[in-house]
Amino acid sequence: MWNRRKEEENAPRPATTATSSQIAKEGIPMSTMPTRAGESSLESSRGMGGPAILGKSVIVKGQIFGREDLTIDGEVEGTVELQEHRLTIGPNGKVQASVKAREVVVVGSLHGDVETRDKIVIRKDARLVGDIKTARIEIEDGAYFKGNIDIVRSEVKVAPKPQPVASAASASVPGAAGAGELKR
Repeated sequence: MWNRRKEEENAPRPATTATSSQIAKEGIPMSTMPTRAGESSLESSRGMGGPAILGKSVIVKGQIFGREDLTIDGEVEGTVELQEHRLTIGPNGKVQASVKAREVVVVGSLHGDVETRDKIVIRKDARLVGDIKTARIEIEDGAYFKGNIDIVRSEVKVAPKPQPVASAASASVPGAAGAGELKR
């Protein structure tokens, strides 16, 4: 029995996947993010299936343009443009930028003008200083906001309703007002 274990330990092992200790020794990069079944590590590292995230230790000075949802939990100074997507400023996020997005959710701090096509949500612990231009706004109780709000109508293209044709009978009814005239 004792010899059998020694033989097993000394026997050559078939090729298997590398263990985390072997990876650490060989210097192969390893993601700490869990992957879903069937998802390759390349897809998960490129942000497929979720928003792009700037972590709380990331500092960006400049312009951010994107074609996907973005969560900022770090610091950003400059401009952020996500025309067709959602920007979320996380609880650790500190943004000093002008922002343009379809939707903005502020949980952290935002200092700058905001323009959204759809809506902006300012959560209870959030701080926003700047002017807002949006179609809809939600400010939770306890949030800090200082600035101006410009509510704009969202552009919905609807076919014009046909105008009713005034008939001779409606013109002769007492008290009926025709186009351009006012009767008292």
